[in-house]
Amino acid sequence: MSQRIGSERITIAIDRPRAGSRQCADFRMFIRRHGPPLVLFAALLAAWQFAVSAFQIREYLLPGPWVVLRAALDGKIPWWSHIWVTGAEIVGAFLLAGVVGVLLGTAIAWSPTASAALVPFLVFVNTLPKVAVAPLFLLWLGYGIFPNMLIGALIGFFPVVINTAVGLTQVDQEMLDLGRVFGAPKWKVFWTIRLPNAFPYILSALKITATAAVVGAIVGEFVASQAGLGSVIVVTQTNLNTPVAFVALIWISVVGLVVYGAVGLAARWLAPWAENGGAS
Repeated sequence: MSQRIGSERITIAIDRPRAGSRQCADFRMFIRRHGPPLVLFAALLAAWQFAVSAFQIREYLLPGPWVVLRAALDGKIPWWSHIWVTGAEIVGAFLLAGVVGVLLGTAIAWSPTASAALVPFLVFVNTLPKVAVAPLFLLWLGYGIFPNMLIGALIGFFPVVINTAVGLTQVDQEMLDLGRVFGAPKWKVFWTIRLPNAFPYILSALKITATAAVVGAIVGEFVASQAGLGSVIVVTQTNLNTPVAFVALIWISVVGLVVYGAVGLAARWLAPWAENGGAS
């Protein structure tokens, strides 16, 4: 920038951040954040390949990474169809567990009578062996995506219930007293004080539920299913096609990571102040 003073023109240099330095800073941040897991993943792949090659492990026992990659690229198996079925089951189970868990946790925190009635029943339901319950769901509801959603929700809803109830009740007493001083009704205290306090607890529980929903959906597909990544694994057991089973496992993990990552992104957007808090 230049400015004329009398007959002199004085040039004033203003430092501006260069695009190159900003990109370097972003790259360093990316490496700092994602470098360690990428290095660990690469080391595990190398150790896997080394073990298969060094000990001459047979393919039906432990296929190497390249064999698994070839199986993943095999067009004979409709991977995208199976991924869509399993993904729909996982997302549906997660949403169902989240909504039902938050509602039940709210009821427990809102009313002591509801807490006394619901908590023993929910503990009883949570202790039921889900593998034993899955055939009953399929018997009552038939085959399809919805029964597997229910199984996944049954596995994942309990942490949401408990964390929601804890987050709604473990509130600073001074904040509650302040609401009473201003004459705020119970529902307004709940909406403006208790619910924001519970966000860290709920978000932590939803991250747990995101992984539990994966387990539940696959358990349902193991019991009885005609489509989905779990059914692919069941079929591969009959013909010892272990590489295809590994591909199905990898895709299951990828779908679970996507759901988990979506929960993390939603948490940063909806409640950024809650990311470092909460209980798990």
